[in-house]
Amino acid sequence: MLEVIATTLEDAVVAERYGADRIELIVAFTEGGLTPSIGTVAAVLETVRIPVRVMIRPHSRGFVYTPDDLRVMRSDIRHISTVGGTEIVLGLLRQGGAIDRAGLEELLGAADGMCVTFHRAFDEANDQFAAMELLSQYPQITDVLTSGGQPTAPQGSERLQELHARFAGRGPSILAGSGLGAANIEVFIRATGIRRLHVGSSVRVGSDPLAAIDPARLTAVREIVSRGGG
Repeated sequence: MLEVIATTLEDAVVAERYGADRIELIVAFTEGGLTPSIGTVAAVLETVRIPVRVMIRPHSRGFVYTPDDLRVMRSDIRHISTVGGTEIVLGLLRQGGAIDRAGLEELLGAADGMCVTFHRAFDEANDQFAAMELLSQYPQITDVLTSGGQPTAPQGSERLQELHARFAGRGPSILAGSGLGAANIEVFIRATGIRRLHVGSSVRVGSDPLAAIDPARLTAVREIVSRGGG
């Protein structure tokens, strides 16, 4: 499964045309991704046919959220659902690095019936195995986007392989992201066994997160993923 970051309607159309299986829709790429406008969400959902997971992140000042932040996030989830959104991306922690279970349950309640990715807040968890055990209790959470606690997924490949092996079939799937592209994704798949991949900058013109998606780069990654890294 190949998930591609999109920040605009044009991105989403190109991603679908050149091989994405799913889109992660965000704005503020260089800040790690924030919630896109409801107009953007509606336009993308009306235009593409592949699944779209919409980022729920109100600001880039960390992953510890106040009651006011949670109120905004609940409101964003409701608005996204009104324009047909059924899949979202979120993540939240407590001070110290444990997952904010109360906040998570509050947002999952607002997202009743939606499929959820727990995003790279996971990489800042103080105990990733305990975090996976907790997330495994919520069937809504189908994916955990992670680089194994390292700056890039190739650097975190050992941890990712361990998480994948330990929780396969009994929890969210590992969705490996950060630093993956045509140059290394084949080796990564072979080393870890992970076949759910998330790409962003590497499939853009010049690997620039603010540039448009490059069809040739995305096609190259798509071909590698389609053959399972072999």
